[in-house]
Amino acid sequence: MHTHSLMPRRLLGCCLLAAASALAMAQNAAPAKPAVGTPVTPAQVYEKVLSTIENEFVPAAEAMPEDKFDFAPSPSMGEYKGVRTFAAQLKHVTEANDYYFHDPSKPMTDPRAAIEKLKTKAEIVQALKDSFATAHAYVDAITPENAFLTTPGGMTRAGAASQGMAHMMDHYGQMVEYLRMNGIIPPASRTGM
Repeated sequence: MHTHSLMPRRLLGCCLLAAASALAMAQNAAPAKPAVGTPVTPAQVYEKVLSTIENEFVPAAEAMPEDKFDFAPSPSMGEYKGVRTFAAQLKHVTEANDYYFHDPSKPMTDPRAAIEKLKTKAEIVQALKDSFATAHAYVDAITPENAFLTTPGGMTRAGAASQGMAHMMDHYGQMVEYLRMNGIIPPASRTGM
């Protein structure tokens, strides 16, 4: 009779352990995707795309060793005369992000002088990250009401965000090529994204 009274307790203990494990896995699982046909805001759409780009772009910038930041393909490698260095690619995107993702309610300033002063890998990558933070703030402020209103710069908020992200990906492609020319596999290619 003593053995029978332990069985329900063991069964209850196993059930509680399984339930706790299931709850822990559910809490760590990715958030559920919205059902097909669920409306989402413009900010949610742009935020997801921008985050995907950032998660490829910044690790690619960080993957290039500092002693290769001045790398540019030489004319002996093909038609590469006058192309930007790796560092110049990052500075250019940082500057362009300030343009495309500029808050239209504030006066526009020219960031070129400050960006050109950046010399080290740490300074350049930090400025790039800061420009992504600016981009996130910009896309988070896109609403159904303001997405397609013309801004003082002549673009709509949605249009500027789209052009800014397309511009980043143009340069990401060049960065990937520069990394590979230096025997470095881009981080996004390592993980099979």
